[in-house]
Amino acid sequence: MLRAAVREDLHAVAAIYAHHVEHSVATFDLEAPDVAEWDRRFAAIHAAGLPFLVAEQDGAVAGYAYCVPWKSRPAYRWTVENSIYLAPWAVGHGIGDVLLDGLIAGVAEVGVREVIAVVADSGDPASRALHERRGFTEAGRLRRVGYKHGRWLDTVLLQRSLRGEGD
Repeated sequence: MLRAAVREDLHAVAAIYAHHVEHSVATFDLEAPDVAEWDRRFAAIHAAGLPFLVAEQDGAVAGYAYCVPWKSRPAYRWTVENSIYLAPWAVGHGIGDVLLDGLIAGVAEVGVREVIAVVADSGDPASRALHERRGFTEAGRLRRVGYKHGRWLDTVLLQRSLRGEGD
């Protein structure tokens, strides 16, 4: 089940993210934010009018996704960056696809034109493949911009346009 996140979900969101901070390079955070920080982020996303979604499976939060403004300068106001994280037990069940579809629909409703995904090039193709299935294409690569778990990592910028060039 896909739905808008509520503050009561933030403990589960924090736990899912903490797993990725500690065990993966999907995020370049080195320390997991606490629930109070997630509450601040949640409020900022809502204040920006952007979606923050959770997917439930058997009554538990299986994953979450949200968009934030790409940059703070006003000319970027029609561009967002997306983030999607799944609980370890929820990987491989199509939940990422459901979350990304929900995000794309949600940001299209509020007039967003461009969605950017910043994907760590860790050797695991799952995140990139998820985005490419939904029409994202590579827009660039930033080489050796992150250092985590003893290795330098590239990020790949993927982009999806929600409107035509003349719109």
